[in-house]
Amino acid sequence: MVETAVNKGAPFLGRRVVVGVTGGIAAYKAAELVRLLVREAAEVLVAMTENATRFVSPLTFEALSGHRVIRSMWEADGTGIEHIAWGQEADLILVAPATANIIGKAACGIADDFLSTMLLAATAKILLCPSMNTRMFENPVLQENLSRLLQRGLSVLMPGAGALACRTEGRGRLPEPEDILEEARRLLTPQDLEGRKVLVTAGATREPIDPVRYVSNRSSGKMGYALARAARQRGAAVVLVSGATALKPPVGVEVVGVGTALDMRQAVFSRLVGCDMVIKAAAVSDYRPKTAAPQKVKKGAEELNLEMVKNPDILKELGMSKGDGGPLLVGFAAETEALLEHAREKLRSKNLDMIVANDVSAADAGFQTDTNRVKMLFRDGRVEESGLLSKDAVAHLVLDRAMEILTRRRAEA
Repeated sequence: MVETAVNKGAPFLGRRVVVGVTGGIAAYKAAELVRLLVREAAEVLVAMTENATRFVSPLTFEALSGHRVIRSMWEADGTGIEHIAWGQEADLILVAPATANIIGKAACGIADDFLSTMLLAATAKILLCPSMNTRMFENPVLQENLSRLLQRGLSVLMPGAGALACRTEGRGRLPEPEDILEEARRLLTPQDLEGRKVLVTAGATREPIDPVRYVSNRSSGKMGYALARAARQRGAAVVLVSGATALKPPVGVEVVGVGTALDMRQAVFSRLVGCDMVIKAAAVSDYRPKTAAPQKVKKGAEELNLEMVKNPDILKELGMSKGDGGPLLVGFAAETEALLEHAREKLRSKNLDMIVANDVSAADAGFQTDTNRVKMLFRDGRVEESGLLSKDAVAHLVLDRAMEILTRRRAEA
């Protein structure tokens, strides 16, 4: 498959994923995982152990996936050797939940049912999602088995901690289906940013008027969060400096929450060391109240005048200080008029390597939407239009162009 920003943003499209379900109480979560994979346009096949069928009916998975479920080596349809075909024709095998039993079988090469035999014969990527009692998970034998599988190149998404079905607290909870899905995305995405450190800013800053009120903007943070997710999916170590947003933190990303523009400036400059790329997608308030009232301002006069002072221009400071060996710098321009003119001026005046401009007054490409339509401007005068894409696809497109600049810079050095 030729990798483009569009299919990087939709990594399951046209892919075959086998979901292995084993006999743990968390088997019910696998139904939601299958539903999410189908929604992402994957072809999903489900293999269950006999014990798994005691928790969830195979009919559930057949209805969700649109394919029959295989439980036994003796359920072959026709002349196909399905335990071989499923493991070698799939792009990914996802075992969720992975019990101590299936982990032990895989580590020791035991093949006594369809799922364990398929795992032994598989050439596809394999992701195991352990789920069990805390004492079982912490048992040295289980840990040795996981280490052995990791050394062989299998991937493991470690369980979360919390209340377990056995009425104890500890590590052993199956990760949420959305988090498993995100790890699967990473495994199906080319790792062209491996070894790179990427810093992304996102969301809106809030400048306090008093302990209750603040000055802010309409940014949702969706574009910045998509960039952080995409960079992590492609193998980068990612730091996300985030202003106010209602979004869930991306899996595997270091998230630094900030409030004001001054907070964001401090967070960005304190984490610049070792960065290969800085992408400033946050909507930073240009001005802040000169003083914030220590108590809530009560309603009284017909007018309330706020004296505002200018916030530091973080993006410009980065551009002026980066020098020849500094990180590649990508800015964003959210405009409502004269899009290209304003973007070109920001590109020049802030010493950026590229700038991504979008018209936030557009109904399908502004704040709060899941889609975007951008124009990318480069130092050599080129302008590239994306067309209307998901924000995930736009994120991969921005990273593609940023990587091209980094590669060219390295070749010229």
